[in-house]
Amino acid sequence: MKKVCIIYNTEKEIAKELYQESVKYFQKRNIEILDNNRGKEADFAVVIGGDGTLLRAFKQFIFKENFYVIAINAGSLGFLTEIKRENIFEEYDNFLNNNFKYETRYILEAKIKEKTYYALNEIVVSKSGITSRVLRIAFTANDEYMCTYKGDGVIVATPTGSTAYSMSAGGPILKSSMKAMVITPIAPHNLNTRPIIIGGDERLELQMADKERTGQVIVDGQVSEEIDSNTTIEIEYSKMRLNLVIPKNRNYYSVLREKLKWGDNLC
Repeated sequence: MKKVCIIYNTEKEIAKELYQESVKYFQKRNIEILDNNRGKEADFAVVIGGDGTLLRAFKQFIFKENFYVIAINAGSLGFLTEIKRENIFEEYDNFLNNNFKYETRYILEAKIKEKTYYALNEIVVSKSGITSRVLRIAFTANDEYMCTYKGDGVIVATPTGSTAYSMSAGGPILKSSMKAMVITPIAPHNLNTRPIIIGGDERLELQMADKERTGQVIVDGQVSEEIDSNTTIEIEYSKMRLNLVIPKNRNYYSVLREKLKWGDNLC
């Protein structure tokens, strides 16, 4: 018997409705339904909600090879949760009949204070508060000094995250299938400080350059860790991946046009 783990946003009525309909669908097909505490036992997963729901849940589903996540949009933007609610059962049928498309997303791994964190979108190093003084953050790549960013902070984003916070801060959009990192400064103090794209095989080390100041690390907007100049942040790509089921008629550029109005006339 196949097993599915279903995670949904309990605060949204539409997500609750889609969850109940999904339970009935899988029960009819003799598929065991697991709660969100047993994700590692499942054969595949369904996430119902917005992008935030997936960002909170994905870490359960990256420890298994050939594991697929069907992400249903019950939120607003739905950049990661691409499958529309009206197509939910069609996509379930396609998946169970092994007639589906999927896309592999790369995962950043950050080591901070002997803890390991995983990021699908981005890792942000920033000031502790709006009234805090600007930070100087020194970057090293593969043991070679890169530069020291001065400003409110810096974003290290995946291609998946390039359309999130990084884009809002002026960073470029990367196609989600690429393996690269986008480093985007937040409110840089110097006009000549610009975002940069580096290879996905590089290993970064970040450290605050001012001893008397503190900052914070935020992972996918979910986890916050206070840091100071004694803290070294190590960032590289994990060996683990997230396999997202995508609509069969979907292409990446259509998503940009639909979600971000990319290429549309502004007036």
